Amino acid sequence: MRLVLTVFAVTLIAFLMVNALPGDVAHIIAGPDAGLEDVEAIRRELGLERNLLARYFIWLANAVRGDLGVSFHTEEPVFDAIVSRLPVSLELLVIAQFIALVLALPAGIVCAYRNNALPDRLIGGVGFATLSIPAFVMAFLGIYLFSIKLRLLPATGYTPFSESAFDNVRSFILPGLSIACVEWVVLMRVLRSDMITTLQENFILMAKAKGLPPWRIILHHALRPSSLTLLTVLGIQTGRCIGEAVIVETIFALPGIGRLLLNAIYARDYLMVQGCILVITIGYVVINCIVDLLYTFLDPRIKTQDIHGQ
Repeated sequence: MRLVLTVFAVTLIAFLMVNALPGDVAHIIAGPDAGLEDVEAIRRELGLERNLLARYFIWLANAVRGDLGVSFHTEEPVFDAIVSRLPVSLELLVIAQFIALVLALPAGIVCAYRNNALPDRLIGGVGFATLSIPAFVMAFLGIYLFSIKLRLLPATGYTPFSESAFDNVRSFILPGLSIACVEWVVLMRVLRSDMITTLQENFILMAKAKGLPPWRIILHHALRPSSLTLLTVLGIQTGRCIGEAVIVETIFALPGIGRLLLNAIYARDYLMVQGCILVITIGYVVINCIVDLLYTFLDPRIKTQDIHGQ
């Protein structure tokens, strides 16, 4: 029930905010040379003469049936436009989170094992430095270094996976790295904090007393119970990654939902904006539900009903 209320609240707020933007959609569609009668005809055709709440509930009723309307700007069905661009955004988010985890896991383990030592301070300093740089600045730095100077990766463009798997992955490395360079720091710090606590537990002391090597203690005994908060933050960060993807997709000319949403906002195509926000909200809610289910895998003592009952 809470998930449904979340989707309802987000879409309602987004609908009110889009309609609060200055300007008249009917005037934009009709063009600057259109007469008053033409503008009024378009307004009646789109149902813009109704009040905001009535228009929202009409849109919501159609959305429940799978009808998200037709774009005012491109005359393309909103559902088809989103579905065609959804794989691009999903691939970008998966690659970005994968790179962030690849950076965060070893860094967090080293920092926890060598707490307050030189490696911990060096990694922490580098992490805070990268955290202070926005994703779009990372994107331009990556283009300058890897595309212009080293000529290793493409600066812009997108190659479908069906055409070339290698070129497809290459086109996502820089965008994914731009997002991951900001996100890995939080994951690393969370893992470091939890693992420092875990390494002081009695079962870790018992493993050390048995003479187990440090790598086995860390990977087989300490990492799993230290990953609960990491998993939570990973799910929460997905929302911020989506926000960063809107800018990153535009910079790298990726045909994803983020770029589609930004173009729709510029064009005041509120049906397309509403459709994109609906899909993003549902995706964010589903990801956090999956995170809740994964808790039981990391710690079997946690029951699913206990998670949702909190």
